Amino acid sequence: MVDVETRTIEAEGAILRYDVRSAADGAATGRTPLFMIGSPMDAGGFATLASHFTDRVVVTYDPRGVSRSERTDGAPESTPEEHADDLRRVIEALGSGPVDLFASSGGAVNALALVAERGDLVRTLVAHEPPTAQVLPDREAALEVCEDVRATYLRDGMGPAMAKFFAVASRKGPFPANWADEPAPSPADFGLPTEDDGSRDDPLLGQNMRGCTGYRPDFDALRAAPTRVVIAAGEESEGEFPARAAAEIATGVGTELTVFPSHHGGFLGGEFGQQGAPADFAKTLRAVLDAGR
Repeated sequence: MVDVETRTIEAEGAILRYDVRSAADGAATGRTPLFMIGSPMDAGGFATLASHFTDRVVVTYDPRGVSRSERTDGAPESTPEEHADDLRRVIEALGSGPVDLFASSGGAVNALALVAERGDLVRTLVAHEPPTAQVLPDREAALEVCEDVRATYLRDGMGPAMAKFFAVASRKGPFPANWADEPAPSPADFGLPTEDDGSRDDPLLGQNMRGCTGYRPDFDALRAAPTRVVIAAGEESEGEFPARAAAEIATGVGTELTVFPSHHGGFLGGEFGQQGAPADFAKTLRAVLDAGR
């Protein structure tokens, strides 16, 4: 049986809520806690993956502006540096020393920002498919495409913007210079709403799109950090934007890209209607973490 305790901590401009999972029999005593993060995905996305690590204390959280972690400053956008400071606060509040950190997607970008500043807080970082356009050979076109997704959201609403986002995230290969000449994907093709409901508070499209994709990793700081940095991508993701970014970041850090099973959401076991290969994913994650012991 696993006990789950929800805790609250104040940060600059936000109130953060995070969950601490531990086996009731104390099996995790003395082991390095495992912190699992996404962005803008909240703690709920890690329920299946966490269930494979009942021998460790597992920590999950809702990033600022998402689910239970409300913003108090009214800011319309978040930056990786802000998220990194939030992560610092959570880790320090745990009071158990450095953690192992599995970070997915935008969470991986935020984790890179954390390790660049406070590598002493993270023993091993596994950064899975961090989608920053800044490291791509086609960075100018990629940044323009990402900016267009957000501009579409502000102009036309969630449906058209999310359709573009899905197309961007799943595209194989570089973005061409003439990307704007390509026809826009239809929201209906993705089962998305075609009517604009007027809301503009989506955590992905509104709050985090520009900060995440526009982040430039500090490779000098990452190489100098005491953290063991592992950059990973799914075997089914080859050629896609986040996986291409992961490969470039691995080169910048000076390590080989680690291939995980499945795709961008390979650890999901039905959360948000997505299915990966969570058992195989967890087995690989455990092996990677154990290799650093």
